[in-house]
Amino acid sequence: MSDCSNQVCVNRRGVLGLVGLGMAAAVAAPGLGSTVAIAAPATALTSEQALEALKEGNRRFVAPPQLCSIDLAKQRASVAAHQAPWAIIIGCADSRSPPELLFGGLGVGQLFVARNAGNLVDPAVVGTVEFGVGVLGAPLIVVLGHQRCGAVAAACDVVAKSATFPGSIGPMIDPILPAAIAMRGKSGDFVDNTIRESARRGTTRLTTASPMLAEAVKSGKLKIVAAHYDLDRGNVEFLT
Repeated sequence: MSDCSNQVCVNRRGVLGLVGLGMAAAVAAPGLGSTVAIAAPATALTSEQALEALKEGNRRFVAPPQLCSIDLAKQRASVAAHQAPWAIIIGCADSRSPPELLFGGLGVGQLFVARNAGNLVDPAVVGTVEFGVGVLGAPLIVVLGHQRCGAVAAACDVVAKSATFPGSIGPMIDPILPAAIAMRGKSGDFVDNTIRESARRGTTRLTTASPMLAEAVKSGKLKIVAAHYDLDRGNVEFLT
């Protein structure tokens, strides 16, 4: 591990400081019943502040990426009894896209992460996200696709070539097929277009599958965005 520049360290401490200063009083989890409450104060970062923190972290990762020597033991101790993550990331299981690193080397307790092949919004992910929002109080959800995603490429092969896959791979990628069908024949790269479309559809699926999340968005307490990670350049593009 190398020492990082003062600028990088200060920026990281600034984000940590925002999280620390943002601790609010414990509140009942909306939509989950009064018996389920936040066990410790949640972050008071707004969704826009959380989104800017992710963008700033990715800028650090890209130009130039450096690894700070951080006191992991101290961080672990500080969150062992409670957690107050300020962003939820639904990411792909791909080993090249670890959210904590590509958003600037974030420490333990900051991101609430759900990962599977293709960053799919399935029932388990919806329940995980509802916990992150309703119980832990996170104000931001990012559905993060990435360049050259194997699961999405497989779905595109099903649509374009009638490909089949062994075991549970076929059923796993079924939810990506509507995005692939919608992008078939469009200008640009078929797979990359589908990666972006699938991430966008994932954001919609969260609110259609969860009245609790839909209400949090409607009330302004929650923001849900899609994003695309470029494996070659390291940058995250937030999609509209």
